[in-house]
Amino acid sequence: MTQNRIEVPVANDPNDIKDQFQALVDIIKILRKECPWDKKQTNESIAHLTIEEAYETITAIQEGDDKEFSKELGDLTLHIIMHAIMAEERGAFGLLEVLTQIQTKLVHRHPHVFGDITVNGEDDVLNNWEALKMKEGKKSILEGVPLTLPALLRTERIQQKVARRGFDWDNKEDMWNKVFEEIAEFKSELKNGDTQKAKEEFGDILFAMVNAARFEDIVAEESLQLTNNKFTKRFNYVEEKVKETGKTFEEFTLAELDVFWDQAKAMGL
Repeated sequence: MTQNRIEVPVANDPNDIKDQFQALVDIIKILRKECPWDKKQTNESIAHLTIEEAYETITAIQEGDDKEFSKELGDLTLHIIMHAIMAEERGAFGLLEVLTQIQTKLVHRHPHVFGDITVNGEDDVLNNWEALKMKEGKKSILEGVPLTLPALLRTERIQQKVARRGFDWDNKEDMWNKVFEEIAEFKSELKNGDTQKAKEEFGDILFAMVNAARFEDIVAEESLQLTNNKFTKRFNYVEEKVKETGKTFEEFTLAELDVFWDQAKAMGL
């Protein structure tokens, strides 16, 4: 049985953003009707893939790969449109509503640009942003922090938001003293043998460390990812050196493996 070929939607003007956007929307709508995989998907079934695409975008940014960055932004755009189309199919909302809502929000949240409010810098902008969100019906400034954010990133967002309300350390010295205080409390609970308390105190250490990083203008999530990437590269080098010997890892002592590790470190990996 021969299936009739479906004509691919194209932009009337290849250089017109609106035409190109409409062509993409049309392609996705066709896939929802004709592709066995696409038409069975739901907002829930691709939610984890949306998160994956966001992380792939971040990876491209961190690696300075603009070609990959452009590609990943396209994948994210696909997910946004796909989610909106599926929501429209079940009668929740449509892509038009998504676009108009974000336009309205941006104008409303920037009265210093589109209104008559005067600001003296970035801090004023952020404080006004939070104040406007509260006027819109938020019960807490922490209400908009997603529970599903990675823990370090969620911690930083919580700390940033409460700091804008004045709930913050006065200086770096006090902040670092808090870090050392939490470490001492953690060690104390370990000594006492209270596993649950030790677990809580370790969380307090991480919370305090994220706060300290914020005071030093370091994004803890990014910093830890850099370390993860560095460790991975060095360990991959160790694996290669072990492989070259024809032996297994178990045949090496830790001291011998550390020699390879130090080599990787010396190479700048």
